[in-house]
Amino acid sequence: VQGVLGAPLLWAGWSPVLAYNIVLILGFALTGWTTCLVVERWTGRKLAGILSGTLVAFNAFSLTRLPQIQDLHLEFFPLVLFALDRLLDAPRMKHALQLAGWYVLQALTGQYLLAFTAISAVVAALARPFEWIGPRFKPAARAVLLSAIVALLLLTPVLLPYWYARAEVGLGRSLEETAMYSAEVTDYFATGGRLHEAIWSRRFFQGDALFPGVTALVLAGAALFSGVAFKDRRARMAAAIALVTFALSFGPGLFLYRWLYVVFPLMTGIRGAVRFGQITLVAIGLLAGFGLARFIDRLHVRPAMLLGGALILMANIEARRAPLGYFEYRGIPAIYDELDNLPSDAVLVWIPFPSSGQWHLNAPFMLVSSRTFHRLLNGYSGFKPPSYYDHANALASFPDERSVEYLKQTGVTHVLLDSRNLSGERIERLSEFPALRLTATDGNLSIFQLTSP
Repeated sequence: VQGVLGAPLLWAGWSPVLAYNIVLILGFALTGWTTCLVVERWTGRKLAGILSGTLVAFNAFSLTRLPQIQDLHLEFFPLVLFALDRLLDAPRMKHALQLAGWYVLQALTGQYLLAFTAISAVVAALARPFEWIGPRFKPAARAVLLSAIVALLLLTPVLLPYWYARAEVGLGRSLEETAMYSAEVTDYFATGGRLHEAIWSRRFFQGDALFPGVTALVLAGAALFSGVAFKDRRARMAAAIALVTFALSFGPGLFLYRWLYVVFPLMTGIRGAVRFGQITLVAIGLLAGFGLARFIDRLHVRPAMLLGGALILMANIEARRAPLGYFEYRGIPAIYDELDNLPSDAVLVWIPFPSSGQWHLNAPFMLVSSRTFHRLLNGYSGFKPPSYYDHANALASFPDERSVEYLKQTGVTHVLLDSRNLSGERIERLSEFPALRLTATDGNLSIFQLTSP
């Protein structure tokens, strides 16, 4: 959705901010809509579907991850579970192909959801053992195998680059690195919702918010304690997914994560184990729909409508995070027009070069580099290649003999220096290096050509 809709909007000349917000809103809308359809079909109650759609789309995690649009596009996740449910009911070829299709679409939104959706589907199937154990095993196994083969074939063009990157530059996450980005118990008390944040939740927020909300917890609890979560096979899938992903969100601290890291290759690409918590919130949202349906079944029409409407309203009040703060984007400074005059084989570096722990500060440089797409030492993504650590260590003391020589050996031809983030002493030392020839400046940014003696 992000690429299919966002890219044409930009190509047509739409404002990037407008295009971003359209794709953002679609993520919330489509996720809520598909969840509503699935839960309504499973429970027979439209109000239950609307409530689950609200809780799944507007959860604490998604509302604090707005810059990461891929995390907001979960619209295919409920459809994966719906297709899996149909396959377990009747293991036919068309159901296997439907499961593969919905899974591929969800997997294409991002590597994390590719892995999380696969794990959730396995957990959901394990929660319904009597539908594939015994005489039904062979037809169920054939259908699942067909679905897996089709999905793998369709995803091969996406997975191959990751395979090559792993072989060539060591793309992967160690358990030690993952432990740094795993959930803490306090994350499940944190939320960006204004209601709870103002009263009690603010002190728990450390960057990740995984509080399901009082409405979701009460209704999911109702589904559990009433027995619906165990008797209803679909509710049981949601309960199992919530339990397992909750445990996995704590990362390598639990044996389950370490075991899965060994047996499931895609886990080596996961750094933020805390993001399993997003699936926990989705599963709780699904389970809450069953809880509401349980209450509605015991009431007459009018009280049921009033209760359902009040709980949906409460769920939205809990999720409310408005107003959202934005910084005005003023465009790329005019000084960067000078980059148009550089030869195509120029190699750039921005100084000061961010350390490994602050490498997200390279993002603005990558935006600027989109003007000319010259090669550069700076970069930012979900993975740091070994060369980044070398660059950061060698350039930490720039300018000195060691760092300038390192730039020459690396093939850098131009140095872009931001004087606002460099001490006066280091700026004064620039004159000691004749290899750095100033070619342009606007008072803040200076562009130097790096020449050899």
